[in-house]
Amino acid sequence: MPDQDREFIPPAKPHIGEAEIEAAVRVLRSGMVVQGPEVAAFEDEFAKIAGTGECVAVNSGTSALQLALLAMGVGPGDEVIVPSFSFAASANAVRLVGADPVFADIEPGSFCIDPEHAASLIGPKTVAIMPVHLYGHPADMTRLTALAERHDLRIIEDACQAHGAQVDGRPVGSFGTAGTFSFYPTKNMHALEGGMVSTDDPKLARTLRLLRNQGMEARYQNEIVGANMRMTDVSAAIGRVQLTQLPEWTERRIRNAARLDAGLAGVEGVVVPPVSPGARHIYHQYTVRVPRGRDAALEQLKAAGIGSAVYYPIPIHRLAPYAHLGAALPETDRAAAEVLSLPVHPSLSDDDLDRVIAAVAALEL
Repeated sequence: MPDQDREFIPPAKPHIGEAEIEAAVRVLRSGMVVQGPEVAAFEDEFAKIAGTGECVAVNSGTSALQLALLAMGVGPGDEVIVPSFSFAASANAVRLVGADPVFADIEPGSFCIDPEHAASLIGPKTVAIMPVHLYGHPADMTRLTALAERHDLRIIEDACQAHGAQVDGRPVGSFGTAGTFSFYPTKNMHALEGGMVSTDDPKLARTLRLLRNQGMEARYQNEIVGANMRMTDVSAAIGRVQLTQLPEWTERRIRNAARLDAGLAGVEGVVVPPVSPGARHIYHQYTVRVPRGRDAALEQLKAAGIGSAVYYPIPIHRLAPYAHLGAALPETDRAAAEVLSLPVHPSLSDDDLDRVIAAVAALEL
Protein backbone atom coordinates (compact mmCIF):
# COMPACT_ATOMS: atom_id res chain seq x y z
CA MET A 1 0.00 0.00 0.00
CA PRO A 2 1.19 3.59 -0.60
CA ASP A 3 2.78 5.41 2.31
CA GLN A 4 -0.29 6.94 3.99
CA ASP A 5 1.82 9.68 5.58
CA ARG A 6 2.97 11.11 2.27
CA GLU A 7 0.88 12.52 -0.55
CA PHE A 8 0.60 10.46 -3.72
CA ILE A 9 2.58 12.01 -6.57
CA PRO A 10 0.43 11.84 -9.74
CA PRO A 11 2.01 11.20 -13.15
CA ALA A 12 0.30 14.36 -14.49
CA LYS A 13 -1.40 17.33 -12.87
CA PRO A 14 -3.45 19.67 -15.09
CA HIS A 15 -3.51 23.26 -13.86
CA ILE A 16 -6.70 25.33 -13.63
CA GLY A 17 -6.09 28.51 -11.65
CA GLU A 18 -8.08 31.60 -10.81
CA ALA A 19 -6.88 33.35 -13.98
CA GLU A 20 -8.34 30.58 -16.14
CA ILE A 21 -11.60 30.64 -14.21
CA GLU A 22 -11.87 34.42 -14.49
CA ALA A 23 -11.20 34.25 -18.24
CA ALA A 24 -13.96 31.68 -18.72
CA VAL A 25 -16.45 33.71 -16.69
CA ARG A 26 -15.56 36.88 -18.59
CA VAL A 27 -16.36 35.19 -21.90
CA LEU A 28 -19.59 33.66 -20.61
CA ARG A 29 -20.76 37.08 -19.46
CA SER A 30 -19.88 38.61 -22.82
CA GLY A 31 -22.36 36.43 -24.71
CA MET A 32 -19.80 35.84 -27.51
CA VAL A 33 -18.97 32.23 -26.76
CA VAL A 34 -18.17 30.46 -30.06
CA GLN A 35 -15.69 31.37 -32.80
CA GLY A 36 -15.35 34.96 -31.62
CA PRO A 37 -12.57 37.39 -30.72
CA GLU A 38 -10.93 35.09 -28.16
CA VAL A 39 -10.42 32.40 -30.80
CA ALA A 40 -8.90 34.91 -33.24
CA ALA A 41 -6.55 36.26 -30.56
CA PHE A 42 -5.53 32.75 -29.48
CA GLU A 43 -4.70 31.86 -33.09
CA ASP A 44 -2.49 34.93 -33.47
CA GLU A 45 -0.71 34.34 -30.16
CA PHE A 46 -0.14 30.63 -30.72
CA ALA A 47 1.37 31.31 -34.16
CA LYS A 48 4.37 32.78 -32.34
CA ILE A 49 4.92 29.45 -30.54
CA ALA A 50 4.46 27.46 -33.74
CA GLY A 51 6.64 29.80 -35.78
CA THR A 52 4.15 30.05 -38.64
CA GLY A 53 2.20 32.81 -40.35
CA GLU A 54 -1.18 31.19 -39.77
CA CYS A 55 -2.90 29.18 -37.04
CA VAL A 56 -6.45 27.80 -37.17
CA ALA A 57 -8.17 26.76 -33.93
CA VAL A 58 -10.43 23.71 -33.81
CA ASN A 59 -12.17 21.64 -31.16
CA SER A 60 -9.53 18.93 -30.58
CA GLY A 61 -6.11 17.69 -31.63
CA THR A 62 -7.74 14.83 -33.52
CA SER A 63 -9.86 17.33 -35.47
CA ALA A 64 -6.68 19.27 -36.24
CA LEU A 65 -5.13 16.16 -37.81
CA GLN A 66 -8.27 15.23 -39.72
CA LEU A 67 -8.90 18.71 -41.09
CA ALA A 68 -5.25 19.17 -42.08
CA LEU A 69 -5.46 16.00 -44.15
CA LEU A 70 -8.82 17.00 -45.67
CA ALA A 71 -7.56 20.49 -46.52
CA MET A 72 -4.65 18.95 -48.42
CA GLY A 73 -6.99 16.74 -50.40
CA VAL A 74 -5.80 13.48 -48.84
CA GLY A 75 -8.45 10.79 -49.26
CA PRO A 76 -9.38 7.39 -50.71
CA GLY A 77 -6.58 5.70 -52.62
CA ASP A 78 -3.87 7.67 -50.79
CA GLU A 79 -1.35 6.37 -48.25
CA VAL A 80 0.14 8.29 -45.34
CA ILE A 81 3.22 7.02 -43.50
CA VAL A 82 2.62 7.12 -39.75
CA PRO A 83 4.57 5.79 -36.76
CA SER A 84 2.75 3.00 -34.94
CA PHE A 85 4.20 4.03 -31.58
CA SER A 86 1.74 6.83 -30.86
CA PHE A 87 -1.81 7.42 -29.67
CA ALA A 88 -4.39 5.90 -32.02
CA ALA A 89 -5.59 9.36 -33.14
CA SER A 90 -2.57 9.67 -35.44
CA ALA A 91 -3.71 6.76 -37.59
CA ASN A 92 -7.43 7.25 -36.98
CA ALA A 93 -7.30 10.68 -38.62
CA VAL A 94 -5.83 9.12 -41.75
CA ARG A 95 -8.50 6.42 -41.86
CA LEU A 96 -11.30 8.92 -41.18
CA VAL A 97 -10.49 10.85 -44.38
CA GLY A 98 -10.57 7.59 -46.35
CA ALA A 99 -6.81 7.17 -46.76
CA ASP A 100 -4.68 4.27 -45.52
CA PRO A 101 -2.01 4.52 -42.82
CA VAL A 102 1.27 2.76 -43.54
CA PHE A 103 3.10 2.09 -40.29
CA ALA A 104 6.75 2.98 -39.82
CA ASP A 105 9.09 1.88 -37.06
CA ILE A 106 10.74 4.28 -34.60
CA GLU A 107 14.23 5.29 -33.63
CA PRO A 108 15.03 3.69 -30.26
CA GLY A 109 16.41 6.87 -28.70
CA SER A 110 13.82 9.52 -29.53
CA PHE A 111 10.82 7.13 -29.83
CA CYS A 112 9.99 9.10 -33.02
CA ILE A 113 9.57 7.87 -36.59
CA ASP A 114 12.69 6.37 -38.21
CA PRO A 115 13.32 8.35 -41.44
CA GLU A 116 15.23 5.45 -42.98
CA HIS A 117 12.38 3.01 -42.45
CA ALA A 118 9.87 5.62 -43.59
CA ALA A 119 11.84 5.99 -46.83
CA SER A 120 11.58 2.25 -47.47
CA LEU A 121 7.77 2.45 -47.27
CA ILE A 122 7.28 5.12 -49.94
CA GLY A 123 5.28 3.80 -52.88
CA PRO A 124 3.14 5.08 -55.75
CA LYS A 125 0.18 5.80 -53.42
CA THR A 126 2.19 7.66 -50.77
CA VAL A 127 1.17 11.31 -50.52
CA ALA A 128 2.32 12.34 -47.05
CA ILE A 129 4.35 11.55 -43.94
CA MET A 130 3.00 12.22 -40.45
CA PRO A 131 5.87 12.43 -37.95
CA VAL A 132 4.76 12.40 -34.30
CA HIS A 133 6.88 14.46 -31.88
CA LEU A 134 6.31 11.88 -29.17
CA TYR A 135 6.57 12.73 -25.48
CA GLY A 136 7.71 16.25 -26.45
CA HIS A 137 10.87 15.10 -28.26
CA PRO A 138 10.95 16.38 -31.86
CA ALA A 139 11.27 13.92 -34.72
CA ASP A 140 14.28 14.21 -37.04
CA MET A 141 12.76 16.93 -39.21
CA THR A 142 16.01 17.62 -41.07
CA ARG A 143 16.03 14.15 -42.60
CA LEU A 144 12.25 13.95 -42.94
CA THR A 145 11.88 17.25 -44.80
CA ALA A 146 14.69 16.24 -47.16
CA LEU A 147 12.93 12.91 -47.74
CA ALA A 148 9.61 14.64 -48.42
CA GLU A 149 11.20 17.06 -50.87
CA ARG A 150 12.88 14.24 -52.81
CA HIS A 151 9.56 12.41 -53.25
CA ASP A 152 7.23 15.42 -53.47
CA LEU A 153 5.36 14.45 -50.30
CA ARG A 154 3.50 16.60 -47.83
CA ILE A 155 4.32 16.56 -44.12
CA ILE A 156 1.67 16.81 -41.44
CA GLU A 157 3.42 17.21 -38.09
CA ASP A 158 1.62 15.64 -35.14
CA ALA A 159 2.90 18.03 -32.47
CA CYS A 160 0.03 17.33 -30.08
CA GLN A 161 2.53 16.56 -27.30
CA ALA A 162 5.19 19.06 -28.27
CA HIS A 163 4.17 22.70 -27.68
CA GLY A 164 7.41 24.66 -27.95
CA ALA A 165 9.73 21.78 -28.90
CA GLN A 166 12.41 22.74 -31.41
CA VAL A 167 14.97 21.37 -33.84
CA ASP A 168 18.06 23.56 -34.14
CA GLY A 169 16.09 26.48 -32.75
CA ARG A 170 13.16 26.09 -35.14
CA PRO A 171 9.75 25.26 -33.60
CA VAL A 172 7.96 22.05 -34.42
CA GLY A 173 4.82 22.77 -36.38
CA SER A 174 6.76 25.01 -38.78
CA PHE A 175 8.56 22.33 -40.82
CA GLY A 176 5.68 20.64 -42.61
CA THR A 177 2.85 21.69 -44.84
CA ALA A 178 0.91 21.84 -41.57
CA GLY A 179 1.47 21.18 -37.89
CA THR A 180 -1.15 20.06 -35.39
CA PHE A 181 -1.45 20.64 -31.64
CA SER A 182 -3.76 19.46 -28.86
CA PHE A 183 -5.02 21.38 -25.82
CA TYR A 184 -6.38 18.41 -23.90
CA PRO A 185 -6.02 18.86 -20.09
CA THR A 186 -3.04 16.50 -19.75
CA LYS A 187 -0.96 18.38 -22.32
CA ASN A 188 1.77 20.88 -21.35
CA MET A 189 -0.86 23.59 -21.76
CA HIS A 190 -4.59 23.16 -22.27
CA ALA A 191 -7.82 24.89 -23.16
CA LEU A 192 -9.99 22.29 -21.40
CA GLU A 193 -10.24 20.82 -24.90
CA GLY A 194 -9.18 22.05 -28.31
CA GLY A 195 -6.66 21.87 -31.10
CA MET A 196 -4.69 24.04 -33.51
CA VAL A 197 -3.37 23.72 -37.06
CA SER A 198 -0.27 25.74 -37.94
CA THR A 199 0.78 26.55 -41.51
CA ASP A 200 2.55 29.13 -43.66
CA ASP A 201 0.10 28.58 -46.52
CA PRO A 202 -2.72 31.20 -46.47
CA LYS A 203 -4.83 29.21 -48.95
CA LEU A 204 -4.59 26.10 -46.79
CA ALA A 205 -5.50 28.17 -43.72
CA ARG A 206 -8.62 29.51 -45.44
CA THR A 207 -9.66 25.99 -46.45
CA LEU A 208 -9.19 24.87 -42.85
CA ARG A 209 -11.41 27.72 -41.63
CA LEU A 210 -14.09 26.69 -44.09
CA LEU A 211 -13.87 23.02 -43.14
CA ARG A 212 -14.22 23.71 -39.40
CA ASN A 213 -17.35 25.84 -39.94
CA GLN A 214 -19.67 23.85 -42.22
CA GLY A 215 -17.83 25.08 -45.29
CA MET A 216 -18.72 28.73 -44.87
CA GLU A 217 -16.90 31.94 -44.09
CA ALA A 218 -19.98 34.18 -44.41
CA ARG A 219 -23.16 32.89 -42.81
CA TYR A 220 -25.30 30.69 -45.09
CA GLN A 221 -22.81 31.06 -47.95
CA ASN A 222 -21.44 27.52 -47.88
CA GLU A 223 -18.54 27.18 -50.32
CA ILE A 224 -17.52 23.56 -49.66
CA VAL A 225 -18.70 20.60 -47.60
CA GLY A 226 -17.51 21.14 -44.06
CA ALA A 227 -18.06 20.05 -40.48
CA ASN A 228 -18.63 21.61 -37.07
CA MET A 229 -15.18 21.51 -35.47
CA ARG A 230 -15.08 25.04 -34.07
CA MET A 231 -13.33 26.03 -30.86
CA THR A 232 -15.39 27.88 -28.27
CA ASP A 233 -14.31 31.28 -27.00
CA VAL A 234 -14.33 29.85 -23.47
CA SER A 235 -11.68 27.33 -24.48
CA ALA A 236 -9.70 29.97 -26.34
CA ALA A 237 -9.73 32.33 -23.36
CA ILE A 238 -8.41 29.57 -21.09
CA GLY A 239 -5.81 28.66 -23.71
CA ARG A 240 -4.62 32.25 -23.89
CA VAL A 241 -4.05 32.33 -20.13
CA GLN A 242 -2.22 29.01 -20.25
CA LEU A 243 -0.09 30.20 -23.16
CA THR A 244 1.33 33.04 -21.05
CA GLN A 245 2.50 30.45 -18.50
CA LEU A 246 3.82 27.90 -20.99
CA PRO A 247 7.43 29.22 -21.13
CA GLU A 248 7.83 29.00 -17.35
CA TRP A 249 6.17 25.58 -17.17
CA THR A 250 8.40 24.31 -19.98
CA GLU A 251 11.56 25.44 -18.20
CA ARG A 252 10.37 23.69 -15.04
CA ARG A 253 9.79 20.47 -16.99
CA ILE A 254 13.27 20.69 -18.50
CA ARG A 255 14.77 21.37 -15.08
CA ASN A 256 12.84 18.50 -13.51
CA ALA A 257 13.98 16.16 -16.30
CA ALA A 258 17.61 17.18 -15.72
CA ARG A 259 17.25 16.35 -12.01
CA LEU A 260 15.74 12.97 -12.87
CA ASP A 261 18.52 12.32 -15.41
CA ALA A 262 21.18 12.96 -12.79
CA GLY A 263 19.46 10.95 -10.07
CA LEU A 264 18.65 7.94 -12.23
CA ALA A 265 21.82 7.79 -14.32
CA GLY A 266 23.37 5.01 -12.26
CA VAL A 267 20.23 2.99 -11.53
CA GLU A 268 20.65 -0.52 -12.90
CA GLY A 269 17.84 -1.74 -15.13
CA VAL A 270 16.55 1.75 -15.98
CA VAL A 271 17.51 3.72 -19.12
CA VAL A 272 16.90 7.47 -18.98
CA PRO A 273 15.60 9.20 -22.15
CA PRO A 274 18.35 10.52 -24.45
CA VAL A 275 17.97 13.82 -26.31
CA SER A 276 19.05 14.03 -29.94
CA PRO A 277 21.63 16.67 -30.98
CA GLY A 278 19.92 19.97 -31.78
CA ALA A 279 16.62 18.86 -30.22
CA ARG A 280 14.76 20.82 -27.57
CA HIS A 281 12.80 18.21 -25.66
CA ILE A 282 9.93 19.80 -23.71
CA TYR A 283 9.10 16.65 -21.70
CA HIS A 284 5.41 16.19 -22.10
CA GLN A 285 6.44 12.85 -20.63
CA TYR A 286 9.68 11.75 -18.99
CA THR A 287 9.85 8.23 -20.38
CA VAL A 288 12.44 5.71 -19.25
CA ARG A 289 13.01 2.20 -20.49
CA VAL A 290 12.79 -0.74 -18.10
CA PRO A 291 13.99 -3.67 -20.23
CA ARG A 292 13.10 -6.28 -17.59
CA GLY A 293 10.09 -6.13 -15.30
CA ARG A 294 8.40 -2.94 -16.51
CA ASP A 295 4.95 -3.98 -15.27
CA ALA A 296 6.37 -4.96 -11.90
CA ALA A 297 8.03 -1.55 -11.70
CA LEU A 298 4.68 0.11 -12.35
CA GLU A 299 3.12 -1.69 -9.38
CA GLN A 300 6.09 -1.11 -7.07
CA LEU A 301 6.06 2.61 -7.79
CA LYS A 302 2.34 2.78 -7.08
CA ALA A 303 2.93 1.05 -3.75
CA ALA A 304 5.58 3.66 -2.96
CA GLY A 305 3.13 6.51 -3.66
CA ILE A 306 4.59 7.41 -7.06
CA GLY A 307 2.30 7.68 -10.07
CA SER A 308 3.58 6.39 -13.39
CA ALA A 309 2.02 5.31 -16.66
CA VAL A 310 2.69 3.38 -19.85
CA TYR A 311 2.30 5.29 -23.13
CA TYR A 312 1.60 3.15 -25.15
CA PRO A 313 1.24 -0.51 -24.13
CA ILE A 314 -0.34 -1.55 -27.44
CA PRO A 315 1.15 -0.07 -30.63
CA ILE A 316 -1.39 1.13 -33.19
CA HIS A 317 -0.50 -1.59 -35.69
CA ARG A 318 -1.59 -4.19 -33.12
CA LEU A 319 -4.95 -2.57 -32.34
CA ALA A 320 -8.07 -4.26 -33.74
CA PRO A 321 -8.75 -1.79 -36.61
CA TYR A 322 -5.20 -2.14 -37.96
CA ALA A 323 -3.90 -5.60 -36.98
CA HIS A 324 -4.86 -7.06 -40.36
CA LEU A 325 -2.17 -4.93 -42.01
CA GLY A 326 0.50 -7.22 -40.56
CA ALA A 327 3.22 -4.63 -40.03
CA ALA A 328 6.54 -5.87 -38.60
CA LEU A 329 7.99 -3.16 -36.34
CA PRO A 330 10.56 -4.56 -33.90
CA GLU A 331 11.64 -1.28 -32.27
CA THR A 332 8.00 -0.28 -31.79
CA ASP A 333 7.16 -3.58 -30.14
CA ARG A 334 10.25 -3.35 -27.91
CA ALA A 335 9.38 0.16 -26.80
CA ALA A 336 5.79 -0.83 -25.99
CA ALA A 337 7.11 -3.56 -23.69
CA GLU A 338 9.71 -1.37 -21.94
CA VAL A 339 8.54 2.24 -21.61
CA LEU A 340 7.47 3.80 -18.33
CA SER A 341 6.65 7.49 -17.88
CA LEU A 342 7.55 9.11 -14.55
CA PRO A 343 6.22 12.39 -13.09
CA VAL A 344 7.91 15.45 -14.61
CA HIS A 345 5.13 18.06 -14.48
CA PRO A 346 5.86 21.61 -13.26
CA SER A 347 3.96 21.19 -9.97
CA LEU A 348 6.67 18.86 -8.61
CA SER A 349 8.87 20.06 -5.77
CA ASP A 350 12.50 19.04 -5.33
CA ASP A 351 11.34 16.75 -2.52
CA ASP A 352 8.85 15.14 -4.90
CA LEU A 353 11.59 14.53 -7.45
CA ASP A 354 13.87 13.05 -4.79
CA ARG A 355 11.05 10.69 -3.81
CA VAL A 356 10.62 9.61 -7.43
CA ILE A 357 14.37 8.98 -7.76
CA ALA A 358 14.51 7.03 -4.51
CA ALA A 359 11.52 4.90 -5.45
CA VAL A 360 12.99 4.05 -8.86
CA ALA A 361 16.38 3.27 -7.31
CA ALA A 362 14.64 0.87 -4.88
CA LEU A 363 12.86 -1.13 -7.60
CA GLU A 364 13.34 -4.87 -7.49
CA LEU A 365 13.51 -5.91 -11.14
